[in-house]
Amino acid sequence: MELLGIPMGVTSVSGSGGKTSLLAALAAVLEGPVILATTTHFMPFEGMPLVTSSDSDDVRCTLAEARVVCVAEPVDPVMSGGKLGASRIPIDTLAELAPHVIVEADGSRGLPLKAHARHEPVVPACAARRILVVGASGLGRPVSEVAHRPTLFCERTGCTPNEPASPELVAAELASELECGLIAPDVILVNQVDDETTLAKAKRLARELARQGHPLPAFAASLHRPRQWEQTLLQVS
Repeated sequence: MELLGIPMGVTSVSGSGGKTSLLAALAAVLEGPVILATTTHFMPFEGMPLVTSSDSDDVRCTLAEARVVCVAEPVDPVMSGGKLGASRIPIDTLAELAPHVIVEADGSRGLPLKAHARHEPVVPACAARRILVVGASGLGRPVSEVAHRPTLFCERTGCTPNEPASPELVAAELASELECGLIAPDVILVNQVDDETTLAKAKRLARELARQGHPLPAFAASLHRPRQWEQTLLQVS
């Protein structure tokens, strides 16, 4: 993907509001074999071959028959809610098996916004590109309703749980994580941008983040349109 600058090798995806959708979307458009993996947990991909073995030869054999393969490990279905866990095959080993390995590096419990805890995201050291996803559907709604770990979000921004998560407030939370080294993305993707109003909010977020000293490349897109999402991809900073 030229606009997002996806290189050969490992790309990590963290944040909230569309990580799994981005993994599937990138797998559909990247050329050559693609491995989808996680360092934490993610939901299975419908209709996609799944390798749960810890033997890299099994991955290689599956890639000979399918261009895109999910590599993960089953975990307790009660505890995980049906999610898959990280494979025992190291990410750098997977990178030797396919030109692209896209890794989901944290969770957000299905919420559009989040505040990262100290133990996350789990970004592979070998990642050549680090994408942070932000869900635009959370912008303008109460922090307590739309943010994973709202207490952390409020602590870092000084807001109240019922305060709307404005683009400026979300930018302030991201800036605090950037400044203390919790996250280190190369690019930000604001997902769920379906109209001009939401696009304006995405632009405000990017401008505020730059004003606070973090002028990261930022894009807006609508990933729930699997066949048209590239057409909606727009740089907003």
